[in-house]
Amino acid sequence: MALTEEQIRETLKQVIDPELFVNIIDLGLVYTVTTAEADEKNEAGESKEDVFIDMTMTSPACPAGPQLIGNSKQAVARLPNVRNVEVRIVMTPPWTPDLMTEEARDQLGIF
Repeated sequence: MALTEEQIRETLKQVIDPELFVNIIDLGLVYTVTTAEADEKNEAGESKEDVFIDMTMTSPACPAGPQLIGNSKQAVARLPNVRNVEVRIVMTPPWTPDLMTEEARDQLGIF
C-alpha cells in the first residue's frame, strides 16, 4: 500500500523540538514531503518507497537541527514499506512564526 503525504506528516508529529516542546509539523518546519517507488519489494511483493522531506529550522544556527533530522528519519523509517528516508534542510523560504498552527501558537503563548 502506497504511503501518503498525510500519513508521513502525521508520523512526523512524533518528532518534538527539544527546545520548544512542540512537534515539527505544528511548528511549520516541514515544507514538502514526497515519495518515490523504490526498485525493491517487501515479502508480499509490494514496492518499497523512498521518502524525501524538505524542512527548515527556526534559525540557521538551530542547535537542535541534527537531533530533529535524526528523529525525523527514525520516525518515518518505522512506517511499513519505507526503504530510505532523506531529510534536506532548506532555508528558503525562511521560517517565521506565521507557519505555526494555531495550536502551536497557543501552546507557546504566541497570539
